[in-house]
This record gives sequence, C-alpha cells and structure tokens, in this order.
Amino acid sequence: MLKFSTKAETLAALEGRIDSARVLPQLRFSVDEWHAAKKCLSPIAARVSGGPPAWLSEPVIVRSSGLAEDSESQSLAGHFLSVANVRGEAEIETAIEAVCAKFDGGRNQVFLQPMLSDVRMAGVLLTRDVATGGHYYVVSVDGDSGSTDAVTSGSTNKLDTYYHFKGTTPREAWIGRLVDLATELETLFAIDALDIEFAFGADDQLYLLQVRPLVSRDLGQAAPGDATRKALLQVSQSVERLSAPHPYLLGRKAIFGNMPDWNPAEMIGTRPRALALSLYKELLTDNIWAYQRDNYGYRNLRSFPLLVSFAGMPYIDVRLSFNSFIPSGLDDGLAERLVTHYLEALEQDAALHDKVEFDIIYSCYTLDLPDRVAQLAHKGFDENDQQVICETLRALTNRIIHDQRGLWRRDAAKIQELERRQSVVLGSDLDDLEKIYWLIEDCKRYGTLPFAGLARAGFIAVQFLRSFISTGIFSANEYDLFMESLKTVSSRLGHDLATLTKHDFLQRYGHLRPGTYDILSPRYDEAPDRYFDWAAAKEPSLPRADSEFRLSLDMMNRLETLLREHQLEHNVLSLLNFIKGAIEGREYAKFVFSRSVSEVLRLLRRYGEALGFSAEDISHMDINCIRSLYASSLDPKDVLSQSIAEGRRSHAVTRSLVLPPIITGADDVMTFQMPRNEPNFVTQKKAGGPVKDETAPKEQLPGAIMVIPSADPGHDWIFSHGIAGFITMYGGANSHMAIRASELGLPAVIGAGEMNFQQWRSAKVVEIDGCARQVRVLQ
Repeated sequence: MLKFSTKAETLAALEGRIDSARVLPQLRFSVDEWHAAKKCLSPIAARVSGGPPAWLSEPVIVRSSGLAEDSESQSLAGHFLSVANVRGEAEIETAIEAVCAKFDGGRNQVFLQPMLSDVRMAGVLLTRDVATGGHYYVVSVDGDSGSTDAVTSGSTNKLDTYYHFKGTTPREAWIGRLVDLATELETLFAIDALDIEFAFGADDQLYLLQVRPLVSRDLGQAAPGDATRKALLQVSQSVERLSAPHPYLLGRKAIFGNMPDWNPAEMIGTRPRALALSLYKELLTDNIWAYQRDNYGYRNLRSFPLLVSFAGMPYIDVRLSFNSFIPSGLDDGLAERLVTHYLEALEQDAALHDKVEFDIIYSCYTLDLPDRVAQLAHKGFDENDQQVICETLRALTNRIIHDQRGLWRRDAAKIQELERRQSVVLGSDLDDLEKIYWLIEDCKRYGTLPFAGLARAGFIAVQFLRSFISTGIFSANEYDLFMESLKTVSSRLGHDLATLTKHDFLQRYGHLRPGTYDILSPRYDEAPDRYFDWAAAKEPSLPRADSEFRLSLDMMNRLETLLREHQLEHNVLSLLNFIKGAIEGREYAKFVFSRSVSEVLRLLRRYGEALGFSAEDISHMDINCIRSLYASSLDPKDVLSQSIAEGRRSHAVTRSLVLPPIITGADDVMTFQMPRNEPNFVTQKKAGGPVKDETAPKEQLPGAIMVIPSADPGHDWIFSHGIAGFITMYGGANSHMAIRASELGLPAVIGAGEMNFQQWRSAKVVEIDGCARQVRVLQ
C-alpha cells in the first residue's frame, strides 16, 4: 500500500507504477536546496538529477509541493503558487523564486515538469461527492480552453460535470478510462476518497497531474454504498415503470424534472424532509392540482399524482403535466401529437426545464399565439392543426378570464372564506390534533385549490402582458411600469414595514417564513430581528418620478382592435382589470393559504413537544399521520415514533444521493451529466447572514455570506474571517474553493450563474440551505 507524501513525492512514487495513465517526469528540490544553489538552476539540476533533463529545454511548469499540502486533514487546494508555461533558464529561475516566496519554511519543495501542450481535455476527478459524501465518481472537465487548470481555478462556468455511481458501467469510453485510473489509485492507496487532477493530450494519452486525499467533513456521514445502490436501483425501476405507455395518458414515455409546473426544487428543495415533502403533496400535487386543471377546462387527470418521490427527492411527472395543459375539447389524435412534440422539445433542450410554460407548451390564448403556433409547421402540424389549437385555447381562455363569469373570480371569493375559517378553527376549543386536521382540510378546499386557479389566471395575465410587447403595444419599459403599479403583498409589505409599528407589522405578516413548508424555518414573528432591520425600515424609499404607468389613447385603440380581431371577450379596461386582479389575487391567495400552512407547522411543533418530540424530530414525520390519528384510537406517540424513525432512515439515504434535474430515462439515474446552469452546493449544512462582497470592511465579515465572482483560490483569505458561507458566480463542483469549503465544512454555492448571483448579491440577508439546494432571500 502506498502512503501519501508531498505532492511531488507522491507523483514520483507513481511514475511507472500505474497502467491507466502516464505520470510526467520531474525535477524536485527543497527551498533550502534552492538557496544553497544560490538560486541557480544548473547546479541544482546537476546535483539532483546528474544534469539538466532534456525536457528542460522545452516549456515547463513550476509547481509547489508544500509540506502542509495534500495531507489527510487538509489539502490547502490552490493555496500555494504554480507558474505555467515558462521557458529558458532565466524565466524558470524567476518562476522558482516566485513559488519559493509563498512558502514559510525551507523544507517545502518545488518541482518542475514538462508543460503539456495541445491539451484536448483536462479536469478533476473526485472519488466521492464532496457535497453529500455519496459514493460517486464526480468528473469536472474543461474541453474548450486547452488549459490544465480551468477546473481548479474556478474562473469559468463553461465546465461539464458528470456523476457516475461507483460499480456501474460508464456510458462514455473516456469516463471509463478515468474510472480505471481511479480504481487503480484507490487500490494502491487503500482509500476511496481521492482528489485526482488529469489531462488528455492531443494523442489521447491520459496524464495524471496530481492525486491527494479528498478531505471533506461530510464523507463519514454518507449512507453506506449498498444502501444508496439499493435506493438508486429502486429509482431506476420506478422511472422505467412510470415511463411506460399508459391508457389514460398521451405520449409514449415520461420525463421527470424538479422544476417544471409546481417546481418542487424551488418550493421545498431537492432533498426535503418527510414533513415538508408530504405536506406539499397533500396540499397541492396529489389531487388539488388535477382538480383545478379539470375545473378550468383542461384535460381531466384526477387520481394522477403529479409529484413523484424518487428516494425522497421530489420530481414532477412532466408527461402528466403536459397532458394537463391540453384543452379538454382537443381531438385525441392532435393532442397526442402535441404532447409528443412537447416531450421531444424538452428532451432535446433540457435547459428549458424551468421555463416549459413559456418556451415549450401552449396553455392559453394570447395576442401572439397564432404567430407562436405557426412555428409548429416545422414539426408537421398543418394550418388546420394550428387553427384548431388556437380555437380551443381561445374558448378555454375566454371561460377563465371572462369579466363577469370568469372562473378566476369564483376562486378569488373562496380565499375570503379561508380567512374566515382560519379564525374559526384557531379560536375554537378543538385540541391541537383536530386544529391541525381541519386547517389542512380547509386549506385544500378554500386555499390551495383556488390558489391553483388564481395561479393559472396569473400566468395567463403575464402571458398577455408579454404578448403586448411582442405585438408592439407595450415597450419593455411600459411592461415594467405596469408591473410596478400592481399592489401585491410584496409591495405592501415594504410599505407596511416602513409605516407600521413592529407589533402591528408582525400581527399582519408574522406567519410568513422563508421555507413555507419547513418546520425548522422560523416565522417572521419568531425571529423578527433576523429578517428585518427595523431602524432602516422606517426610511421608506421614494417612488421614481417616471414610475407611473399610463395607458395612452394609441395603446387603447390598438389593443381594442386586436381584442376584436382575436375574438377575446373583453374590452381594454376589463382586460387590464383582469390582468391586475389575477396577478394581485394570486399573490394574496398565497399569502392567505400560507397562514394555514404556517399555523399547521406551529401547532405540529407544540403537539410534538407535548409528546416528547423536538421540532427536528417532527420534521421527519409524514403528515398522513395526522389523518390516521384523527380517525382512530391509535397511540399518538407510537404513530409519530414510527413515522419519525422511518423518515430519518430514508432521509439519511436521500442526503447521499445525487440525481440530475431532468431524468429522461432509467439510464439517467446511475450516470449522468449535470446541466451547466445548475449551481453546485457544497456541504449539506444551513447558514444565513448578511450579504457582503470583497469591498466590505473586514470587521463586517464574521457571520456574513460572502459573494465573490469566481471560485478562484486567490480568495482563500475569506476563510480567515469567520464567514458563515459564500456564493460564487463562476466555478465548478471540483474547483479549489469547492474543495476548501468542503474540508472546512463551510456552506457554499459554487457557480451560481449570473442571474442567480446578481439576485443574491443585491439582497441584504440570505440563507444557504445545502441539503435542500436552495438559497433563500431573507431581506
């Protein structure tokens, strides 16, 4: 068995000893030896290797090999300096001196190696997943720049990351070669957690550039490999079963995603605990979603659960979702072709998985619908098909948005009934179990069901506004001004924060919590100072001078003409009233029904504590226990104990799994490529704090969430200031900063992408939830 030594000595020990890759030759010496040679290359080369090796006449890389690097307790990844692509004795000596200057101690080493040219692909292979501790080979590669350090430097998002569960056969031959290398090194070092840097040359030769122990505090917390393998095999079987043709469904196969339709990844995270997952399913995705779609004139899919749990990870059955947006009056043959087209479009461009309703499907009529539907001509839909699609969607849309008889108005009225029932139940003499039961039942009938309808109406409203831009009625600025003119809960909250007393504000908004379904996420009234800066809140911002939306006479005339041409049962003012009412109504409905959810969680905490369970315990229970206990004489403590134990056991496995955001078949479960736009979460911990960037005074950094553009190891200084976590715009799962965060147990989001990064950087306070793979804006 080999033992790890310094970076250079470890590579030297492997040279000629491994079959799956080549190790480049080296010239190695200590800082003391360099100084003894009077900082001259020739004498030290003569003493160390009997003379300058022939490859020194070509470009070389001067690398650090510090005594503190690559140990079993820390890697110090990227902490020291390497200087690439230097040539000639003078340049090499200057580079050596620069590397030596970074060391504190003369026994640290410097080594020279030939500089690889014409690199076809380079990257990092981890033999465990640093975020979960899972038993995966995680490969991050750069195939564009020709550089050997694009992955480790964290300076780009143009990386491809592959996950391959150990013990399965890779799809790609080149990944198979990397697995062979990893297996060989794991055997030689008798360790299954390695950090391997590699490169493929232009001649397809695989080079080992570095290997060291993978240091991560989460490795020991992972479920055993056999347990995760069993769970993944069960996921594969479920995907295959649910993907088969179904007599009541259109489309020959299924696709599963964690962001389409009711976007569970955003609402409850990708690894929710049992309570959050089961509550979300009960309130929305088991039955309520299908009742709403059927009520609004779409295809009847009652009895189909929209959300499926793959080993505790929530996914939307996208085939089912696409079926549910087909108008009920559309011919089955045309509907089948349309759903098939939708599925093929998503499979061809998985990056659209979080915007399918805007970029793939046609779910309502708008002023630009005929032009958008005309694009189907390239997919075999003739003019008659296009006309039928438009006509059925127009009839459905008119029924939903009609000024007097519109379905959305009925749903808006139901929300008021929910408010009344909340007061009745909470003010009653019912015990906590009964209150929880009836809050859930009322929430489904008078809360989430009408909310689902208002959410659909709100989507149609936004689609109409977007069509105003595409048809030239509104400019993009006028669209923004209209949206700013709306009186939503969010806009009122800002005003009320500045004008109400703290007590009155919390009376109105105190039930809100960033994680709506998470019992461990404190409500506003439970931790008000965490969420709000009360001093700053009393300084309301002044509205922009040009922020008032105005509907010109020309706009009115053009819009009136288009409404007649498209046979929409509205005049201009009633349509704008619908748009305003639907968007505002959707936000208000969510505000109201979230009170029911929040009270359920509050009462569950109290109910559990009375039985000896903590809130953390209750977070692992299944909400269906409440129905069982309400309608039986079962012992509550026994029922909850069994449910919590099962929830804990399942979640321990869930935490060790990684699945792609889109699953197109059973083959995607064990080995897959992660989309480039998917942020990388490091550790499964949770941390929140004020948002600070590199310009912030150092005394403000302890407890902060740092935002930095790239996962560059030059930002290593941030770790010495007691930060709570950090977010980068660029970088991959295997960058040096990701490795450092993992070994320090520090929550981080690597490679958030420009849009996410800008949103989170502009916030005052955010929370990183590594297990749920979410960043929540708290202020």
